[in-house]
This record gives sequence, structure tokens and C-alpha cells, in this order.
Amino acid sequence: MHLQRLLNSIVSLCAPTFVLDSGSTDETLNICNRNNIQVAFKKFENHPKQWDAALKTFPIKTPWVIGLDADQVVTPELLLQLNNFKDEDFIGVNGIYFNRKNYFKGSWIRFGGYYPKYLLKMFRFGVGYSDLNENMDHRFIAPGKTVIWKHGHILEENLKENNISFWIEKHNKYSDLLAHEELERIKKIRVQSISPSFWGNPDQKTAWLKRLWWGLPKFVRPFLYFIYRLFFQLGILDGKTGILFHFLQGFWFRIIVDVKLNELIKQQIPGKSHIDFNQEI
Repeated sequence: MHLQRLLNSIVSLCAPTFVLDSGSTDETLNICNRNNIQVAFKKFENHPKQWDAALKTFPIKTPWVIGLDADQVVTPELLLQLNNFKDEDFIGVNGIYFNRKNYFKGSWIRFGGYYPKYLLKMFRFGVGYSDLNENMDHRFIAPGKTVIWKHGHILEENLKENNISFWIEKHNKYSDLLAHEELERIKKIRVQSISPSFWGNPDQKTAWLKRLWWGLPKFVRPFLYFIYRLFFQLGILDGKTGILFHFLQGFWFRIIVDVKLNELIKQQIPGKSHIDFNQEI
């Protein structure tokens, strides 16, 4: 549904393109064959592990790599920057952040902290890598200097999510990953790869906000986050569809994660009948 749309948006780059497949039964492999794309297979575990496998599997010979999801599209403005890109102009730079526009049910989610949204998508091969300390919220890490391209965008719209049942089923699976990840963080098994800093690069700021989130009381934090997103970050201006998105992604999903996390904690404490909702993490 999405792959050809993405490939059409980057065809003028004439760049070697690779697809890591996880067992598609649709037209994905036929699309790759028609576009002369090299394909490798890895059973899906989570997004960070898939990207790690992709970077280690394919015969990448270019100095820079761009990591795109199938449901993303490169805009003409961003494509122009990429076509004019010269390695010699970026000596000492190891990563480039692209600005993302996220769509839900055909509507651009402009507020609620969703725009601008800078994602590290382009990095020097052999320097940048997939953050395996994340279970669900994937990111690339490029040590050293990075820059932000504020103009030009990648558009992200999963058309399957127009069916709300698909969205709920997907996020139900994501909630399992996130609950297990947070339990591992409580037990000090999993740590942050990025140094948290509110004034740092976009990923360092995200790491800082995540650390703040983990310190908030379970079952209270989804309410606080939803209110903050809707009113302080003006998510209410996204209209009916946008408000639905902020409710589902910013509240419903977070509550489900807390419920599952609470269940996991109970399983870790034999004979414990309940966990205080206000227990600090």
C-alpha cells in the first residue's frame, strides 16, 4: 500500500535502495522486484532490531545512509536538498535531522507537540547506528556533530490506520513492548543510550522528557500528558480528527501501557495483591 509511493518520491536520487522484509504476503516483494531493489529477510522482533539488521546485512558502499519507513514520503523540497547534497559541505557532521509531518486519517497533526518533529534520518554509514536500548520508540544515533534541516519534510501517513481497528490492534502490540521496556528500566536492565538534556539536540531532549515521564506516578501521568498536549501544546486546534488522535495516542495508549506495566510488576512480587497507583518509578 505504501512502498511504491515512497519509492516514487525518491526515484530521482538514483541511490542504491534496500528493503528489509519481515515476511510480506502482499505485493511488497513484487514491487521490490519491479524497482530492482535488493531485499533481505528478518523475522520482525521490534523496529530497532530490524534497523540494526538492515545496516549490518546490506552491502552499503555510500558514505551516507538515509533510513526511511515504508509509510513515509520525501517531499520535493527535501528531495531538492538531497539532490544538491555534497559530502564536502558537511565535513565533521555525522547526522542530519529531517522535519516530519505526521498524518492521521488524512489530517496533518500540526499541534500537540507533533510539529515541528525532527528525526535523525540521515547519517554517516559506520558511524550512525540503531538504538537497541529502545524496545518500541525507534531512533538512530549519530555520535558527534549533527545538524537540523528545518525546511523540506518527510510526510508520514499509514493509510491502514484509516481503519481504527488496525490502529488499536497495532498500538495494543506496541503497549506490550513499552510495558516490558519500562519494567526493564525499573530493574536497571535497560538504560538510555542518549544523555538526557532539555537544551540538547532533539533526541537528547526526548531522552530528558522520557526520564521525566518515568518519574511520574502511573495512571496519573496519562491524564497530565493528555491535558498538556491538548491545551498547553494546543492540540485542540487540530480539530475533531486531531483531538481523536491526541486522545488515542496521548491518553488511551498510555493508560494501556500503565495497566500492563502494573500487571507485570505484580507478577514480579509473589503474594503481592496490588501495587499502589502512586508508586514512583
